[in-house]
Amino acid sequence: MTKTSLLLGLLLAPTLAFADTLELPADASLEVQVVESLKLDADTPRRDDILMRPVANGAGSHQVPDYCVMVGNAQLDGGRIRLTTSSVTCIDTEGSDSHIYSGEISAAAFGSDGKFGIDACQDGLCELSPEHGFELQLASDLAIEEQENPSEQINIERRQAEGSGVANPVPGDQPDPGDS
Repeated sequence: MTKTSLLLGLLLAPTLAFADTLELPADASLEVQVVESLKLDADTPRRDDILMRPVANGAGSHQVPDYCVMVGNAQLDGGRIRLTTSSVTCIDTEGSDSHIYSGEISAAAFGSDGKFGIDACQDGLCELSPEHGFELQLASDLAIEEQENPSEQINIERRQAEGSGVANPVPGDQPDPGDS
């Protein structure tokens, strides 16, 4: 399974509608959670390509579509998990249409105490479960243009085909190959 197919397979719930650009201001905060449990210790002090998703109706200052996946890195730092992001992919659905936004994001995790990093360590083992929400704070403005969506174009062609043509073929009157 490729990273892209895994990202798209993780997109879970309905989304907010956006225009041609997904935009968030610098210092916006998003409540997110890891997709899979994360464990760090002295033997494994760093993990790359951590997948995160937004918490539905999260407590952050801003919301992104629920069909979003963020990729980042995590490492131990003074008894805390330092988690930063590098990319985001969101799908915003509106009726039968969907809009895809994918690009770079620069954000860092902050604990409930407002300090950089997440306080989730005990006896040398640091753990985050998918149920544990935490806040990501953007380091700069986010503006991601809508990406081309080939599936949306295919669906539009199918709806316009009215039962004929390549986009919506109607089986011809041909004998069944099993009837001889």
